Amino acid sequence: MIETTVVGSYPQPDWLIDRSRLEGKVPRVREPALWRVPPERLEAAQDEAALVAIRDMERAGVDVITDGEVRRESYSNRFATALEGIDLERPGSIINRLGKRSVVPRIVGPIRRPRPVIVRDVEFLRAATSHRIRVTLPGPFTLAQQAEDEHYRDDEALAMAFAEVVNAEAKDVESAGADVIQLDEPWLESRVDAAKRYAVRAINRALDGIGATTAIHVCFGYAALVPEKPGRYAFLPELADTIATQISIEAAQPRLDLGVLTELAGKTVVLGVLDLGTVEVEPAEVVAERIRAALRHLPPSRLVAAPDCGMKYLDRDAAFGKLRALVEGSKIVRRELGLGS
Repeated sequence: MIETTVVGSYPQPDWLIDRSRLEGKVPRVREPALWRVPPERLEAAQDEAALVAIRDMERAGVDVITDGEVRRESYSNRFATALEGIDLERPGSIINRLGKRSVVPRIVGPIRRPRPVIVRDVEFLRAATSHRIRVTLPGPFTLAQQAEDEHYRDDEALAMAFAEVVNAEAKDVESAGADVIQLDEPWLESRVDAAKRYAVRAINRALDGIGATTAIHVCFGYAALVPEKPGRYAFLPELADTIATQISIEAAQPRLDLGVLTELAGKTVVLGVLDLGTVEVEPAEVVAERIRAALRHLPPSRLVAAPDCGMKYLDRDAAFGKLRALVEGSKIVRRELGLGS
């Protein structure tokens, strides 16, 4: 009860990626210039970086870990640009969640997945640790919103096409050893009208037939890009109608009104209790109090403690310190409840 997890990314080492080039953006198409390592050595270097992330999470004592998503330029573009039906040479553009123009994949044909995309990543992670592992995939709704569609010309049809390929990938990821499969759906919060029309249906198709624990992560955006966040979600109670086991939300930085947790009946809530808008490491007691606040609205059997979002824009020292605080804060509350440590 009240286990701890990381909901996605961990800081990529400076020797692997040019972090200065990453500042202020989340790439939607491939950006090979971000990598400091030549292509012929990149996979081996990414393996080494994954081991750094894995060992940090283990040393911190996190229960369910990831590989830090160190092989990804962003949470979505590694998967999106591996699909057929996308013109990689001539990308499109859209207005992003911040109201700025963003370069995105351009859809020119039927979306198909010619081969598994991240299965090797999962196999590497599974072989590297005895911990339970969490694997993240971009969700179908967000993928559809992050594209310029010149083929389907119907946003719902595009989302359902993405749902088919995400589902195929999720099944392969499960076979590779994933314990938790998470769909990242941050754009639910910025395209609420469309989300209300078809997001639940697309998410359920993407998760259909998955036996592993399933999760949906929804947030307001990386703290490095969105320093000011609302204190409430515009699209959250609707996720109770999905077949996902867990709903992952950020709550620390936006100072979320946790009364909303009562609207997620039957779901385990992965609650963000680490504020990623600051490099300051929270004392364990602060983390414990955020957990206690959540327990006023749901039982400990339905609560998982986590960072608000992915940690890739933090430096490693801050990220590791925050994970230690996460684990220690959770232990404080477990002891108070007589659950051990």
